[in-house]
Amino acid sequence: MAMTLQQIATAIQAELHGDGSIEINGISSMQNAQPGNITFLSDSKYSAQLATVAASAVIVKPDDLAACNTNALVMKNPYVGFALVAQLLDTTPAPATDIAPSAVIADDVVLGDNVAIGANAVIETGVTLADNVIIGAGCFIGKNSRIGQSTKLWANVTIYHDITIGSDCLFQSGTVIGADGFGYANDGGRWIKIPQLGRVIIGDRVEIGACTTIDRGALDNTIIADGVILDNQCQVGHNVEIGENTAISGGTLLAGSLKLGKQCMIGGGSVINGHMEITDNVNITGMSMVMRPIDKAGLYSSGIPAQANREWRRQTARVMKIDDMHKRLSKLEKSSQKTS
Repeated sequence: MAMTLQQIATAIQAELHGDGSIEINGISSMQNAQPGNITFLSDSKYSAQLATVAASAVIVKPDDLAACNTNALVMKNPYVGFALVAQLLDTTPAPATDIAPSAVIADDVVLGDNVAIGANAVIETGVTLADNVIIGAGCFIGKNSRIGQSTKLWANVTIYHDITIGSDCLFQSGTVIGADGFGYANDGGRWIKIPQLGRVIIGDRVEIGACTTIDRGALDNTIIADGVILDNQCQVGHNVEIGENTAISGGTLLAGSLKLGKQCMIGGGSVINGHMEITDNVNITGMSMVMRPIDKAGLYSSGIPAQANREWRRQTARVMKIDDMHKRLSKLEKSSQKTS
């Protein structure tokens, strides 16, 4: 796909400097860009690279324009410009382009205009698919679920029964929405399953990575608000509520009945306890374990970074003696108080 630089400038609302008639056929990094490509510079400390870049155009901040040796699109945030241009020049194929003969679709399913359903997908009774929905090959959509317009499911996504999904969502392969939450009662050592009777409600513009699981509620619903993005292999427990525009990196575990606020960012591999609340605008660094509620916005961290094994063993040995050291220190403090 090719566009003129002027077309791109208009589409992303950037200020054009140079020849707007040149054709752009791809986007690339600064180091690997070739004629016909567009690239971007978001960090001004690398502005010296602009003197030798081979791209036909560069997206830059206003302060970096003077250092640019080629056509430029000027924006306050070039990284956002990169994202927008990548969307314009995206060549990713659609998960499906029509309704495959091998798809199994119940007679009462409501299909909007321009719906595409891939090979061997199963759409059960009572389902509604709005306009421009795309269902990839091998997907399963359970009874009475509803999917909003222009939402796209890649291959082998599983949507259980009674799930509501908004518009303009994107689910990567292997995603499972609406599986049973981890609910059991213990009867003298024997586990008694508690049927999970709630639903999952997902808002608009939600993106979910590959092999992420969102459990249905036990009685009330699991709720994912508008604009949330979840990376690959995340686990969202039953009755979790995630606020608008929160971003969660891969491998994160959210325990049941957690309420996570708006505009939060959670680093990969984090574990967050359930039955508590985290307020808006909280940033949690990767591999953190959050055991208590957070009621103030800000940056939070936990855990010990990797280090040389010899150093780690020495420090761990010292940690094992902390209780003894505390007792000895307490005795010394008491003795010092008596003699003072």
